[in-house]
Amino acid sequence: MLYWLLVPLRGDFFFFNIFRYITVRTALAGITALVLSFLLGPRLIRLLQKHQIGQEIRPEGPQSHYAKKGTPSMGGLLIIICTLVPTLVWGKLDNLYVWVAVLSMVLFGLVGLIDDVLKVRRKRSLGLRTGQKLLLQTLLAAAIGLVFIWLGSRGEFDLSLSFPFLKQWVPFLGWFYLPWIVFILVGSSNAVNLADGLDGLAIGLTLISATALTALTYVAGHALWSQYLNIARVPLAAELTVFVGAFAGACLGFLWFNCHPAQLFMGDVGALSLGGTMAVIALLIKQEFLLFTVAGVFILEALSVLLQVSYFKLSKGKRIFKMAPLHHHFELSGWPEGRVVIRFWILGIIFALFSLATLKLR
Repeated sequence: MLYWLLVPLRGDFFFFNIFRYITVRTALAGITALVLSFLLGPRLIRLLQKHQIGQEIRPEGPQSHYAKKGTPSMGGLLIIICTLVPTLVWGKLDNLYVWVAVLSMVLFGLVGLIDDVLKVRRKRSLGLRTGQKLLLQTLLAAAIGLVFIWLGSRGEFDLSLSFPFLKQWVPFLGWFYLPWIVFILVGSSNAVNLADGLDGLAIGLTLISATALTALTYVAGHALWSQYLNIARVPLAAELTVFVGAFAGACLGFLWFNCHPAQLFMGDVGALSLGGTMAVIALLIKQEFLLFTVAGVFILEALSVLLQVSYFKLSKGKRIFKMAPLHHHFELSGWPEGRVVIRFWILGIIFALFSLATLKLR
């Protein structure tokens, strides 16, 4: 919005020329998101407390978590608002990629919001049934996938699959890209949801991933850098960097309230929107395979659940971990909550750095 107001002024005041640059507006979007989080966070917490919208604890979870019952939830609304407002303020709103990312965040958040509202009404830790939630996520992911196919038909998205390190093999998928998009979106949104179990864990890992995605998005949209690093050039992704910068700033702001002991939980409205947003960004910049390392800890959390459930059924009651997802296993092994969170963050940073290092290795 401000782009259209400030840039035309550069003819009279040269200073306003800086607002043409993606890097400047990305930084401003991140700062705006952070400041907005600090301003709106306390107000949202008081509003949720007033209406008694608090966290319900799973009966089968660690006993230490019962002290968290009643902590204001649905804090993901803060992340969404503090991402969208700076994007609308500092972004060029004629960019289709920006709108795909914005609408994906909102719609995945809406699915999570429905789940959270049902939890509050029923006064229990379960809202939508697993099958219901998975169906809604799949339908939404398919709708987003159709948008990608439409963009491909207009020549604004490449429907070929890009593999890291395989420079020559770029198979064109066409409509077969749709199930791949659905898999990435549903898998990512659920992976973040599974990791959202300790104060600061999911949002800290998302912040790390979002920071890496900001760099990847900028490189993908930059003609010289993408050519130098031999990655897919995505011209429309350049403006998407502003959105990703705002996303990272909103995550940092939310962490202020979500660090241990948490004053605010993100709820499913936050977890599903965060996972869906990261997946959409990775798809738009043609780096969805790097999402498996950028969000490596989330993948490990999801795999621990799949392994636990599968082994439990096959072995008729035996377990691999003391409890899944993986962070609960370490909790029950005697690690304090803060130690689990910090060490998972460290692992997340290692994954993110490895992802960025692969760019040069190409």
